[in-house]
Amino acid sequence: METPQSPALRSYHSWIANETLEDYSLRYAARSFRRWSPFVIANTALGGISFLALEAIGGAITLSYGFANAFPAVLITCLFVFVTNLPIAYYSSRYNIDMDLLTRGAGFGYIGSTITSLIYATFTFIFFALEGAIMAQALKLFADVPLVLGYIISSLVIIPITFMGVTMISKLQMVTQPIWIAMLLAPFIYIAVGHPETLDQWMAFAGSETADGGFDVLAFGSAIGVLCALSIQIGEQVDYLRFLPDKTRENRWRWWAAVISAGPGWIVVGGFKILCGSLLAVLAVSAGLSPSTALEPIHMYIKAYEYVSDDPRTVLALAAIFVLISQVKINVTNAYAGSLAWSNFFSRVTHYHPGRVVWLIFNILISLLLMLLGIFQTLELVLAVYSVIAAAWIGSIFADLAILKPMGVSPPFTEFKRAYLYDFNPVGCGSMAFASLFAIICFMGSFGDLAEAYAAPIAFFTALSSAVLIGVATRGRYYLARPRMPLAEPEKPVVRCEICELEYERPDMVHCTFYRRPICSLCCSLDSHCHDACKAPDANLEAPHYLGRALRSKIAPRMTQRLLKVSGVLFSLAVMTAAVFLLTYRLIEPTALQPHVESGALLLRVFLALLPLLAIGAWWIVLSHESRELAERDLVTSLEKLRQAQQELASTERLAAIGQITATVSHELRNPLGTMVTSADILRRSLKNADEPVTGELQRLQRNAWRCVRIIEDLLDFSRKHAPVMSPVAIDRWVKQQLSEEDQEIAHLITLKLDAGCDVLADAERLRQAFSNVLQNAAQACEERGKQSGQIIISTQRLRDRVYLSVSDNGGLAVSGCGGARVRAALQHQGVRRRARHAARQAHHGAAWRRCAHRKPEGCRHHRLARSAMCGSA
Repeated sequence: METPQSPALRSYHSWIANETLEDYSLRYAARSFRRWSPFVIANTALGGISFLALEAIGGAITLSYGFANAFPAVLITCLFVFVTNLPIAYYSSRYNIDMDLLTRGAGFGYIGSTITSLIYATFTFIFFALEGAIMAQALKLFADVPLVLGYIISSLVIIPITFMGVTMISKLQMVTQPIWIAMLLAPFIYIAVGHPETLDQWMAFAGSETADGGFDVLAFGSAIGVLCALSIQIGEQVDYLRFLPDKTRENRWRWWAAVISAGPGWIVVGGFKILCGSLLAVLAVSAGLSPSTALEPIHMYIKAYEYVSDDPRTVLALAAIFVLISQVKINVTNAYAGSLAWSNFFSRVTHYHPGRVVWLIFNILISLLLMLLGIFQTLELVLAVYSVIAAAWIGSIFADLAILKPMGVSPPFTEFKRAYLYDFNPVGCGSMAFASLFAIICFMGSFGDLAEAYAAPIAFFTALSSAVLIGVATRGRYYLARPRMPLAEPEKPVVRCEICELEYERPDMVHCTFYRRPICSLCCSLDSHCHDACKAPDANLEAPHYLGRALRSKIAPRMTQRLLKVSGVLFSLAVMTAAVFLLTYRLIEPTALQPHVESGALLLRVFLALLPLLAIGAWWIVLSHESRELAERDLVTSLEKLRQAQQELASTERLAAIGQITATVSHELRNPLGTMVTSADILRRSLKNADEPVTGELQRLQRNAWRCVRIIEDLLDFSRKHAPVMSPVAIDRWVKQQLSEEDQEIAHLITLKLDAGCDVLADAERLRQAFSNVLQNAAQACEERGKQSGQIIISTQRLRDRVYLSVSDNGGLAVSGCGGARVRAALQHQGVRRRARHAARQAHHGAAWRRCAHRKPEGCRHHRLARSAMCGSA
């Protein structure tokens, strides 16, 4: 496998590396990216409060439970949401992390928070579907667009805006916000000023579920249960608040104003819109509309704008424009938040991340499916079921941030990186699981009507109390798996990740003990090799138990862990399936007059309800398979690198042995060579007047003796393996100097074409060895061919930052031999200084090759390519 010294390089799709598209979906939001002012971020976050599901919810609880129960439920819920959302908004803005990363360190652990990511993703596509259905209703009424086509249009129009993330969304919200505010307030100002009697009519309205229209404990609790689902809206708010600039003395007032107004303050605007929907639903029913039609926001605002204008076409146009603007503003936020939630969910369970853009489209497709299922007609029931789980989640997070952190049980900071977190933290996971299970049992009516009505508040307070108890009992030991390790060079604001080779700011980096180098949080999350090797195992979990020993001895090793994993997965699947079947049963609503439903219709509803779970499972399987394939490819690459390293090590050992032998032999040869050189020189001077053949042979003997001396010196130099000494070399002048020292017998064969005209940063001695070796091989080739017209062409050429030094000859081989064994043998024979030439080429970052001319008499060409640092003209 990959060794810590050579981690596998991870590459991402281009859109994942582009943070303008990715928006740090799985990371700490870098300071360099957070370039917007607090006002722009707050405006962007508040732009999502335009969703008209608030009006629909207000109208639904008012028509069902009456004003006397709906109004106090709205006030109590607004206070509840503001208090519980405040610490979430603060910690997300303080540490610049989104809701999913915040949940990791707020008591759930690294893997435990995948459940909450799934819950959050469910929230986004449920509300996307609700808002898309509202937009489709407006298109049908205004332009007679079929509902199915309207669903498709309302889904597809969101993709190009959300594709560019917060950069484009902030611009959209900035442009549309003034228009939206004016169109929202105008009809209610007309109603309050011109028709105050409608307020009395609203406050006197009695719901269909209450006998006398007065306050009813069960109706009040049911209304709160529906409204509690809105508490998770803070997740979408903090997805934008994480881009706030760091709080400083200069901007602290603006920073706090943005955190409070766009964080928990969203419910102030939201509560106003809920009450507006309550009023408009009452006015629509009083005007003769059916309750189901009166709950459609397009009809609500048609009724509202009737107080502004008497022209039906103007009223319809104003209402349609307002609905379309509102739905685009909110659904870009729903789609954006959903893409973040799905990215977090699948990156942890599959160790693979195809990019936020992929999950953006996936989230929209699931929402489109829910629209086709008719989710708007079951608004109250969907929110009532969902609010139970949402309240349990918020209760666990609130307990950690607002109670356990001040108590010192939880760390004062929020950690989100995998390397420092346990997979599961019982504080959040345990409390939420217990509270959700207990509250769902209450919602099913097992503990009476009162517990059923107050299932959501029961879930919140059960999660809150159990989280505190578990945290105190465990003393916070499951928050951090290991202490933080400081990174090198603390003065640098960014650190290079050694796996993806990109630079990130220090809060996003972690020192990996497996690879023994810094890596970024995303590479840490996606790594499938380390198996959390950096975390010390829990002594209590690793301690031998009697049951574990018995299972290992009688059945199989690790059976306890395997059974726990299977039980956990089975329980999760059982809970999700039970929730789907419960929701399907409640959607059917069998009555005494119609106790049974046709089997085909029932099975079709169950199948359609299971489709989102099947889609999630399909993605899970595909991404897990791709992650496994990636791990296998990394393993094969690692094995190949290991094989190459072994070969290089063996080659190095052989060269070391050869170097020792070479040094010994060279030292032994120097004495007889010295004698030969001296004797040849004495003979040449003694026989100055000898015949020409004798004098020529003596000169030849002397030249070859000196060549042997130079070969011996080169071999000794090669055996020492000293580092190259680089210095500027005027390449053209250097070539002429080397030729002046070569054998004069080959001077007449050489033709020069020196056109480089520049200096090269080179080791002159190593370059001389390689050049001399190639030149001698060329001369030998010409001599073997026996040509009197042999030719060696030496040329230099500069192309951009490279200098080409070429040595070509026309000695070569016969044309008939090209491609055969003779050619291969000849090309493999490179002289005794082949290794020296190879070392010179490596030292100068160059390359070498030969070319055999098959149809021309040029023969074989020896080329040398060197990358150079230009020092000036020669």
